[in-house]
Amino acid sequence: MKYAIGLMSGTSLDGIDSSLVEIEGNGINTKFKEKFFNCYSIPKDIKREIHDSMDLEKSNVALICSLNYKLGKLFADACIELCYRADIPIENIDFIASHGQTIYHNPYNVKNYVPSTLQIGEPSIIAYNTKTTVISNFRGRDIAAGGQGAPLVPYLDYILFSKYKKNIAIHNIGGIANTTIVPSTGKKDDILAFDTGPGNMIIDGLCMELKGLEYDKDGQVAKSGKINYKILEKMMNHSFLKKLPPKSTGREDFGMNYVRKLIGENPDVTSEDLIATATEFTALTMAEAYKSFVLDKLKLDELILCGGGAYNSTLLKSLQGHLKEVKVSTMEDHGMNSFSKEALAFAILGNECLNNIESNVKSATGAKDYVVLGDITYS
Repeated sequence: MKYAIGLMSGTSLDGIDSSLVEIEGNGINTKFKEKFFNCYSIPKDIKREIHDSMDLEKSNVALICSLNYKLGKLFADACIELCYRADIPIENIDFIASHGQTIYHNPYNVKNYVPSTLQIGEPSIIAYNTKTTVISNFRGRDIAAGGQGAPLVPYLDYILFSKYKKNIAIHNIGGIANTTIVPSTGKKDDILAFDTGPGNMIIDGLCMELKGLEYDKDGQVAKSGKINYKILEKMMNHSFLKKLPPKSTGREDFGMNYVRKLIGENPDVTSEDLIATATEFTALTMAEAYKSFVLDKLKLDELILCGGGAYNSTLLKSLQGHLKEVKVSTMEDHGMNSFSKEALAFAILGNECLNNIESNVKSATGAKDYVVLGDITYS
């Protein structure tokens, strides 16, 4: 039995999710139990630097270089606090698996740029400050194998749900929304996974720009507004939504540039109505993804939601309305934590790396080969 910490800082920038996990074995026979979860807050000045590093006009090499080391220290602090809260000495931790902070993700050949992705948060800083082996850079090897480096969480979904022998979709609603369909065959090669579009990203951006809120708690702002169907129709014409899986996206498509353009083009629309429309857009893109790419191939027995968006009741009500024939539930209905799943996934991926086990899902990322994910920085 090993103790591991999984770290995830996602596109929503709502904090550093840290999961303390007991792990035994590897591969499909991996057994694990989450012992403790914490979300470590990101200071406002560092959050601003992350936003600037992702802005093509504000970003520069000096900023990214410095931020890489700042985030390494922040990730180390998150691990130390997690162990303190869990009352487990950090000396007992066998390894830390850090996804890092994505500041750019380009899975396609665009202009003169090759498919590439960049996650920062220097692993040497984490390893030195925690005196623990660190696994990081999980996406690079998949891209080297011709994949998009995303999504990677389907490997955990495969371990969790292949034994159910049902057609199950697990939809994570973070900054970006992505789904994993684990078919009743339980075979890894039969898994379908892809990003469906924005999750909380546009909603959160509108809340920050228009209301001074970090997010729309329980969807209450959206509930108070009215959907503008003219704007919604235009939003649904986004080119990403028409692409065939496997596909992935990020702030490059749906970040603050998109949000500010949406606000600028609709000056007479109330903030509540814009947020209601963005919430409907998120739900509709999720539903349409199933109708376009999944339901013609198999009948879904259940759709399980996770991530922060799983707590937005307005979003969930809309999604269920668009998919009346599918049972919709949350990770909590299955005895798990909707917030901690991605951090938990990287703890599992880190364990596979240390055991030299291939853990990408080719049908999800589009890679030519199964490969071992992650780089190891020894303590």
